[in-house]
Order: sequence, then C-alpha cells, then structure tokens
Amino acid sequence: MRKILFFLLLSSAASITMGQGLGRLSGTLTDKNSLTPIAGATIRVEGTTLATLSDSLGRFRLVGIPPQTYTIRISSIGYNELRLFNMVVTVGNELNLTLQLEPVATKLAEVTVSSNKKTAIAASLETPLSVQKLTTEEIRSNPGGNFDVSRVIQALPGVGGTAGSVGGYRNDIIIRGGAPNENVYYLDGIEIPVINHFATQGSAGGPTGMLNVSFLEEVKLSSSSFDARYDNALSSVLQFRQRNGNPNRVQGNVRLSATELATTLEGPLSAKTTFLASARRSYLQLLFKAIDLPIRPNYWDFQYKITHRINKKTTLTLLGLGAIDDFSFGAPREATPEKLYILDATPAIQQWNYTVGISLRKQIAGGFWNLALSRNMFDNTIDKFDGNNTTDESKRRTGINSQEIENKLRFDVNKTIQGIKVSYGAVVQYAKSNNNSFLRIRQELRDASGTVIQPALVSKYLSNIDLWRTGAFLQVSKRMAQDRLSISGGLRTDLNSFTEQGDDPLKTLSARMGISYMLADKWSLNASVGDYYKLPAYTILSYRSNTGDLINRNADYTRSSHFVIGTEFLPAPTTRFTLEGFYKRYGRVPVSIRDGISLSNLGGDFTVVGNEPVRTNGKGYSYGFEFFAQQKLSQRFFGTLSYTYFISRFSGSDAKMIASAWDNRHLLSFIGGYKWGKNWELGIKFRYQGGAPFTPFNMMQSQLNYLTLGTGILDLPQLNSQRLGAFHAGDIRIDKKWNWRKTTFDLFLDITNFYGAKSPAFPQFTFRRNESNTAFLTTNGQPIALNGSNAIPLILSNEDGTLIPTIGFIVEF
Repeated sequence: MRKILFFLLLSSAASITMGQGLGRLSGTLTDKNSLTPIAGATIRVEGTTLATLSDSLGRFRLVGIPPQTYTIRISSIGYNELRLFNMVVTVGNELNLTLQLEPVATKLAEVTVSSNKKTAIAASLETPLSVQKLTTEEIRSNPGGNFDVSRVIQALPGVGGTAGSVGGYRNDIIIRGGAPNENVYYLDGIEIPVINHFATQGSAGGPTGMLNVSFLEEVKLSSSSFDARYDNALSSVLQFRQRNGNPNRVQGNVRLSATELATTLEGPLSAKTTFLASARRSYLQLLFKAIDLPIRPNYWDFQYKITHRINKKTTLTLLGLGAIDDFSFGAPREATPEKLYILDATPAIQQWNYTVGISLRKQIAGGFWNLALSRNMFDNTIDKFDGNNTTDESKRRTGINSQEIENKLRFDVNKTIQGIKVSYGAVVQYAKSNNNSFLRIRQELRDASGTVIQPALVSKYLSNIDLWRTGAFLQVSKRMAQDRLSISGGLRTDLNSFTEQGDDPLKTLSARMGISYMLADKWSLNASVGDYYKLPAYTILSYRSNTGDLINRNADYTRSSHFVIGTEFLPAPTTRFTLEGFYKRYGRVPVSIRDGISLSNLGGDFTVVGNEPVRTNGKGYSYGFEFFAQQKLSQRFFGTLSYTYFISRFSGSDAKMIASAWDNRHLLSFIGGYKWGKNWELGIKFRYQGGAPFTPFNMMQSQLNYLTLGTGILDLPQLNSQRLGAFHAGDIRIDKKWNWRKTTFDLFLDITNFYGAKSPAFPQFTFRRNESNTAFLTTNGQPIALNGSNAIPLILSNEDGTLIPTIGFIVEF
C-alpha cells in the first residue's frame, strides 16, 4: 500500500511538472434512416464555449478541450437532438465517434430546431420495448466487470447468470428464464456465434469474454420484439457496434486488468481508410498457480476492423475476431479434497475459433443496402482420463474433437417510402459439422465374485454432415397520429436442407408486431407479440448412434412465443424508468431420450450440450415482470437499478412442468458512480440473485460410478427439486486519471466481492480421504474397490466466497 501511495504522489508531482495537455474530439454524423452525411450540424461541448459544425461529409473535429468528462450535444434542423453523456476526453487518445441522428417525422417547414431531448431512451421504431443500451464508458467503468461485456450485461433487467455458478464465475447470459443458447450475437451486422473463451459447445457461455471493449461504441440488448432480420433468436439479440479507427492520427492503449494484458492500435491507413487492431493475452494460469488452484486456463484473442470509404455513398468494412484457448491442470502444492475433486472431475479443453467478415454498404434513394459475407469456425477438443492418465486409452472417459463451420451471405435493403420504413432481405448459409465423439456413460462393473452388476454404456461415433440454410424477412414500420402512435410488424421464414421438415417454409413462418403509444409527453405505453424459431444445435443434428445412424434428423425448430406489455417514463433527458410484464411460451424443445430431461436445463458447465438422441416434444414457459431505472451522468452522479421477478419451467419426457435450471425467481442489481474533481471516479455495484434449483445425487449410483466417472450421478426423478441459497455480492472500483502532454495514465483499484459474501454453487460428490489426502478411506481398511462398495461417500459444500482485489492500469498514447 505504501508503494501505491508513493506512486500516486509521484505521478501527481510529475503531472504538475510536465504540464497537462489538451484533448481532441472528432467523428462523423449521418442520417439514421438513409446513412447520408449530415452537413451543418452543431456539435457542442456542454459547460464550455467549444463548438463546431459538420462538413459536407458529416465530419467534425474539435481540439483544445481540457481533459475531463463532458456531455456532448448534437443538433441539426429536421433531426432529433442527440446528447451523449459521460464522454471522457483525454490527452492520450482522440475521442472519435460515429453518430447517427434520427429525422423528426414532422414536416421540415414546421420545424425550427429539434425539441426531442429524451436521449436516455433506448427503444426504436422496430423495437419499442425490452431493449437496453450500454456505452463504452459504462462497460469500462463497471465495478467487478473487468472490461467484460458479457459480465456487465448481467446487471441489466431480466438478465441472470449461470445456475450453480451464481457468483458470476461464468458468462452465460440467461434472459427472462430462457436457456443460454437462446441468444444471438452480431458484431457490426456480422453474426458471431462465440463471444466467450472456453465456450460450451451447443450452448454459449464461458468464463470470460472475447470482445475488446476498446473497439466498442455501443452495445444494444433486445430481450423481445426482435427485428425480423435476426434469425435463430429465442430470448435475445445482442448487437455490438464498433467504432471506426481514428482517421487523424495513429494512437493506442495498453491495458492491464485482473485477467489479461491487452494492446490496441488504431489510425489511418490512407485518406479513406482506417484500422483498429488488438491482441490480448491471459495470465490467469500464473495467478491460479500462485494461489495454488489446480486449473491452468490460458487464452489469446485477436480483433481487427478496417473501414474504407470507396466514395461518398459506398463503404467497405472488413472485420475479424478470433481466440486460442487452453484449459489444463497442475498439481497443487497443498492437496485438499476440493482441489483433488477439481483435478478428477474437470476435463482438459483446447479450443480455437474465428469469425471473419466483409460488408459493403451503399446509399440509395431513400435508404441504403447491406451486403455481408462471413465465415466462422469453432474447433473444440475435450479429453478426460481416469487418474488423468493420458497415455492409456483404456482409461479414457471423454474424447471429443469437433468442428462447426458456417459460411454466410446476407443482403438487406432499408428504405423510407412516404414516411413508411421498410426493410427486407435474405440470408444463405452453408454449414458443416464434424464430430468425433467418445463418451463413457457407464463402465462395466463387477462384484467381488466377478458377477456383472452394471453393464457398460458407451456413446461412440464419427460424424460429418453439411447443410444449407436459407431465410428471408420483411419488416414494415410507421409513425402516425401526429407521432403519438408507432406500429411495426415483421414476417420471417427459415429453411434448411438437413432435417426432415426443414424445407417447409410454413413450419417456421413467424410474425411479430410492436406498438407504442405516447400517453403524454413523457409517458408511453408499449406492447409486442411475436413468434421466434431456432434450429437445433449442430451437436444435435450431427449425432449418430453407435451403428452410425443420424437419428436426430426428425428434430424440429424450437419455437418461442413472446407477449410483452410495458410503460416507459422519461422525466428528463438524463432519466429513464421502465416497467414491463412478459410471458414466453416454448414448444418443440429438445428432450433427452436417454435421461428424459429438457436440454433447456443444460449449458452451465464445460461439457457439450446435444450430443445424444433427442425428441423435440418438450414444452416450457417463463413469465414475470421487470423494473429498470437509469440516471445518465448528471451533477457528477450516474447509476442504474433493476429488479426482475420471474418463473421458468420446462417439461421432459413425462410432460410434467418443473422449475428450470435458470429459475432463480429474483434478480436485483444496482450500479452507481460518482465523479469528482481532478479525474477521480468511484463506482459501486451490488448484485442479488435468488437461489438456483439443483438436483440431488442418487447416492447408490454415485457410489457405484464415482471412480469411473469422477462425478456423482444425479437423481433425475428429483430434477431441480432443491435450491441453493441466494447469492449476493458487492464490487467497488476507484479510478484516477493523469493527463500529461501526450499520454493519459488511468490507475484503478477494483475489488470484487468486497465484503466476502459466499457464492452458493452445486454440491460435489466424492469419497472421504485420509488426513494427508493421498488415498481414499474405506470401511474395511482394504484398497478401494472399483465399484466403490467399501468407500465412504462425502458431499462437499461449494459455497466459498472470495474477495478479489485487483490493481490495474490503462495507458493511452
């Protein structure tokens, strides 16, 4: 601590000696509907006399700005005014923005200047409710978020974390009681199927995110009322909008946080071309070794974006995202039952994935069109052996080597015709799935006399499939009744060449409608209804029986029907309140034939979801309400408060509705921040999540199979019949920035779980060990039997709560 205080004093003295430089603000401004440049718009820095006008290409630049936090105001005749809060201007990096203004619907002759200042609003004409937005600064400064978008999103209404890992150990995004594989992700209009390191195949989550927050300008989460252009979404659409590289100078930053070291560079390649590029390297393996945890997670990720303006009307964008993950183990210095359980139960994982895309956007009369070509690939290898003996194939428990490859071509047209906004388009995909899978479900076991008491049960197959996927959509939206009423409707259908009924467009014909009515100047009443479909995971489609048959070709698209109603109150430009009630109904949900449970209960661990025979006859529902309050930065304070109550149930092969694995009931979060003089900032976050359902162990089967599986066997007739304790935790973050002549240094202290609350998670089945933890104890003093008949069962509680302080920094240059 003395060293930290000395560094702070030294840095303060240096800033006085060296003098403080001035910041810069630049960007481009376009019409939201047509993407045409907006010339003559006024860009003003509130609290100063600094202002400028955009040129004929919509570009603007301001220099000589004292470094601190500002509100930026943008206004132009015929457009709704835009105010950007919590805009941090520094010396090290020029703040470059890509902005869009929405035209007012009233005729130009009736307008002198825009009066709509409700810039805390997140809804749009197509999505009038169930939508939230986050800015880059809100993600960066989130206490305990560690610059991880997936983790920050869990503080939004209706968004929960993983059951059994309630303390935020994983980044599974649970929306309004739905499974983690019900969400889709788009990066600048390019779909990215994987956004987390060490992702669960067939699901979506993982322990840490891949996206570099330095690239992001805005994150938009839609938890219902999705635009018809998005396919395969049942619970949410998450859109990441990246900024463009700085066209005026080469600049960058280096960031050291709790888990990684990241470097980002950006700048001009030519007068019409800019770039963004980054690389990140984890050092979690070193941290875990230092604190004597037996796991060694290690990852790299890479990201880039190149933007080229071909001419005034046409822009070409290239982007890419990739990761290399390695999850291995090391012997602990001090053995404990908990550490030895991790070593015996957790598989080794090697993964790599990438998404690359190229998009062309061209302005046309009344709008624009997009053409995007992309390719993504996910390679997953999972291995587990008895005693971690990797040299003996007879000891293998799990062996999975699989790839998922997609090539996608998307085209859409977006126009406004006589006040009616119309979007339509199509997508063509060619996909491949390769799977070489071995899974020991049960090992043959014999008693002392040699009699078989349990026959072997193994799943082993080699599968390579390919398929075509197509889809088309139409979305029409209109404001009327002097802009008080907004209506948007959409149609979509999707087909595929693999499943038995995948070529029937009527099977997935989905309609959706959203409506918004202004009850008063600051109040609106909003509602939506819609059907959404999702193709079963490739792990399901490519599964083969031991005889080589593709037995899941009869699987149907899963269907989710949404009914939502809510109100929004905007008392000030900086303040927003929403209250919504929702009901989601599911049909054609995959159900495990072997276990009889809904696959919607799976996906919260590091295995694979879907590599088994299924029937798509499951059902489910989720309903509840959510409240959200947001205060944008005003008078130095900003914050959000959200509360969600929901019930989530799914049925298995017995058609009985029971609590799903995600049925936490209560979600509460608060995030607050305060900025005071000399670039100091304090942030605090509190999270509460109701107890997650879990399934008790079948003690007899667990004792019989523990030594050959490394885990206990769940008592599936009692699926999700018990609950963990509620989870709660608080995080604190303190930032201090120094701006020198050409460099900015941001030092931060981030304390996760600052009051050391416990994190309830699933209990673990094992056998009791001796005092030195070198062998299992037995009831007869003899070596332990393979069938566990002389073992002493032990249930390990799993409620450790760890206070994690982190000191990190960001250097901008």
